[in-house]
Amino acid sequence: MRVSRMNCAPMSEDFTEDAFLGGRLLLRQLKSGHRAGHDAMLLAAATRARRGDRVADLGAGVGAAGLALAKRVAGIDLVLVEIDARLAALAEANAAANAIAADVIVLDVESSAEAFAAAGLPPDSVDVVLMNPPFNDSKRHRASPDRAREVAHIASATTLQSWLHAARRILKSGGELTLIWRADGIAEVLAALDRGFGSLEILPVHADVTAVAGRILFRAVKGGRAPTRLHAALVLNDESGVPNKEVQESLMGKGILPLAG
Repeated sequence: MRVSRMNCAPMSEDFTEDAFLGGRLLLRQLKSGHRAGHDAMLLAAATRARRGDRVADLGAGVGAAGLALAKRVAGIDLVLVEIDARLAALAEANAAANAIAADVIVLDVESSAEAFAAAGLPPDSVDVVLMNPPFNDSKRHRASPDRAREVAHIASATTLQSWLHAARRILKSGGELTLIWRADGIAEVLAALDRGFGSLEILPVHADVTAVAGRILFRAVKGGRAPTRLHAALVLNDESGVPNKEVQESLMGKGILPLAG
């Protein structure tokens, strides 16, 4: 099901227009609810793709990660999957405004294989999946009164397994998954990826040199058998709070993170 901008787009006073990739990517976002930021840009910079690849961004929101990847890698066949029709409408509008070809599908990532196939994503049809699922633990985070924000941020007991199952189903054999998750949930990610994925590469992300990792980026291959690789930590800021030059270049779309190499 494709989204109609005419039917779903929010009124102009409900959103802001924000610059990413040093101004090369302009995104309209709702003023309230989930808003794209560094996590989406880190995810895009960590994703490896080539011209001609069919790429699915699951839980795409307004399209930030998938569109940022498309800005870096020309010629991908991009599909943006989002459950919220308002965000999907903005994703479609953002793709058009940035001259990026993309299919936008309104679909719950936890839907059945039949629903995915009906939407144009049958099993074994995608080369690359990237995703930033809701990952905050409901036991540790107070639910937002904004229902859309809560859905975007709070994971249920089955969120991770369901999203990875969907990714595994639509990926071709040898296809690649890139995922960002909270660092204290690394054990559950590793356990979930053990079902059908291998050749793991792991990149811890630290706010600064004194902080424990807050995020972890993963790349995994469907059916992969290579040994797991743990990359050196990615530190966003130095001890003085000055942004890391490598990270800044990646956030500006001028470089890639190690997982995309």
